[in-house]
Amino acid sequence: MRTPPRVLIADDNAANLRIMRTRLAADGYDVVTAADGEEALAAARDSAPDLILLDIMMPKIDGVEVCRRLKKEQGPAFTPIILVTAMADAKDVVAGLEAGADEYLTKPVDHAALAARVRSMLRIKALHDTVATQAEEIAQWNATLERRVAEQVGELERVSRLKRFFSPQLADAILAGGAADPLRPHRREISVVFLDLRGFTAFAEMAEPEEVSEVLGAYHAEVGRLIVEHEGTLERFTGDGMMIFFNDPVEVANPEERAIRMAEAMRARIRVLGAEWRRRGYDLDLGMGIAKGYATIGAIGFEGRRDYAAIGSVTNLAFRLCTEASPGQILISQRIYAAVTDLVEATEVGPLQLKGFHRPVVAFEIARLKQSGA
Repeated sequence: MRTPPRVLIADDNAANLRIMRTRLAADGYDVVTAADGEEALAAARDSAPDLILLDIMMPKIDGVEVCRRLKKEQGPAFTPIILVTAMADAKDVVAGLEAGADEYLTKPVDHAALAARVRSMLRIKALHDTVATQAEEIAQWNATLERRVAEQVGELERVSRLKRFFSPQLADAILAGGAADPLRPHRREISVVFLDLRGFTAFAEMAEPEEVSEVLGAYHAEVGRLIVEHEGTLERFTGDGMMIFFNDPVEVANPEERAIRMAEAMRARIRVLGAEWRRRGYDLDLGMGIAKGYATIGAIGFEGRRDYAAIGSVTNLAFRLCTEASPGQILISQRIYAAVTDLVEATEVGPLQLKGFHRPVVAFEIARLKQSGA
């Protein structure tokens, strides 16, 4: 509400109009006048008064109809209307109140009553305006809160999605800006590790489902811990088989060394698990293949289901080396061996005729890590 408040007086009687205008102007109000119903509607629309004093009996459009139209046009805004009528016009007062009027005065208008009614209605308007302003602020706060909640939910969903693919360290780095939109297809040189349990198919055919689930649970827990520890990216796991790669989505130092150290740690841990499995009659051991090369990496799939995948001959080579590996054996490609010569004791294997490769492939079997590089 403005200061001073603006009051519209509508009355076809010039004397009444002059008296009320003089009294209200003396009380410090900004006064606008109208001499009939049409002028009252036009003045209300043009001047946006804070309060309207409306004579019921006016030419062209009477006060009741003016009140009805103004209240219909107000919408959520509130402009109080005081009807001014002769004391005998009780029906007109009722009609005016039903049309939306907020108060009434009887003629001849008493100055004290006029001043009191105007102050009362303006107080009500001020309270209404305050409530409306607060409601708007609350609505804005709610909208802001909803947006922030939506953003946080989206962030949590993104974190959850990233941690399905990446180690917690890498997921945190991505969220902190350590990598730009890693799910978009991009090309990078990576070190790929494939592993699976030798003898698992035969074991799964003979064992009870509960036994298979227990073995897989222990196996996944152990190798999963080592994947996270070495900051590898788990591309997929299907039962006993897994594919992990290094150097994406965030580039890391010595990805070949990380791959080798992780594989050796897995082999050592599965040897411990294998002893327990053999005690229970399960003939299981780990075979692994490791290769290095360029791949196209990013999200693949369809709406509602996407996975993070590496596509390229390097993944096929690592898989074929894994397939070729005997129980407990780690086979690595020539490029991996060239990068970790000082780290491992290895023996050349092959050349191997691997499915999907036209030429024989030279591979190396890792015996152990060298003491100087351990």
